[in-house]
Amino acid sequence: MNRLTTSWGEFPLTRFPADPRDPLRAWDASDEYLLAHLAETGTDLSGTVAVVGDRWGALATALAARHPAALVQISDSYLGRRATAENLERAGAGPDAVRLLTTQDPPPERIDVLLVRVPKSLALLEDQLHRLAPALHEGTVVVGTGMVKEIHTSTLRLFERILGPTRTSLAVKKARLIHCTPDPSLDRGTNPWPYHYALPADAGTVAGRTIGNHAGVFCADRLDIGTRFLLRHLPQGIGSARVVDLGCGNGIVGLAVALAEPEADLVFTDESYQAVASAEANFRTHAEPGRTAAFTVGDGTADLPAGSVDLVLNNPPFHSHQATTDRTARRMFTDARRVLRPGGELWVVGNRHLGYHVTLRRVFGRCDLVASDPKFVVLRAVKSA
Repeated sequence: MNRLTTSWGEFPLTRFPADPRDPLRAWDASDEYLLAHLAETGTDLSGTVAVVGDRWGALATALAARHPAALVQISDSYLGRRATAENLERAGAGPDAVRLLTTQDPPPERIDVLLVRVPKSLALLEDQLHRLAPALHEGTVVVGTGMVKEIHTSTLRLFERILGPTRTSLAVKKARLIHCTPDPSLDRGTNPWPYHYALPADAGTVAGRTIGNHAGVFCADRLDIGTRFLLRHLPQGIGSARVVDLGCGNGIVGLAVALAEPEADLVFTDESYQAVASAEANFRTHAEPGRTAAFTVGDGTADLPAGSVDLVLNNPPFHSHQATTDRTARRMFTDARRVLRPGGELWVVGNRHLGYHVTLRRVFGRCDLVASDPKFVVLRAVKSA
């Protein structure tokens, strides 16, 4: 377990779920830079402090040691929130030390210090700045942080356009800070999220339908080509099977099954609150009246009983924030096998170069190629009796 050293103490931190084999830390140089800046400048933390995009709770855990009057973390990640809760408990913080909010919750009415960990998704940053701007006042201290590769001219323009005058710091350990002075009189326009678009003609049973996406959802402004390929090769004739859209994103894959298979029992699950909200809204809009489904924000299939599912459909991510890793995919495949009944199937779409067939063979014993093109493959793994 790694320990984050700050001016307010040392904090043992892990990601969630904790894995001693995982070489990735629960913080990076941008978190250290921001915490050092707050300590060196003596930033007043006596009011409401809001921390946005705190990936694994490093900022919230360290700031809790300063005992601000009101500390709020706003996150789109279920896994990040679980990591925060465990890191706070490990640091000895009380259960009320930090108020944990999701991106779907109403933000605080007043914010005196706003700390923003720049997300990978520029759309999510735009949405969150729009939602938080009414809570800021002329005296609000706004500081963003991120690695140099994460902060672009477009990032700074968003702060400037939505909140007020913005400048950046010098780089330290390849990290930068963003300093913004709120201007409550600024005309920031309307929040463009959620965004709606029509699905293309080759999208199977969902072709031509208009879907909505909350900011930060994978490919929120268009149908990604991997999902499009899977939609053309979904299993058919599944009857009343229990189907899980694992890592559902905006729920298009599960919705396609719902439209083609009127008796299927559907479960949509993702670790993103924005994603599940999008999936549920799209299902309510396009599914037959009275059709039901389960929508869960969580750690994959962790909340489903073993041997309770007939079919799992999955387009796994291969990034964890800025890190490229197959750890998430491996966990998804292993968890899918646990919840599948004997004879149950996992269908996966992925880039050919990712080599998911190797991992699937390790987990299931074998896998079959369903379809392929120069870029993508659809693979099927069956749980043995």
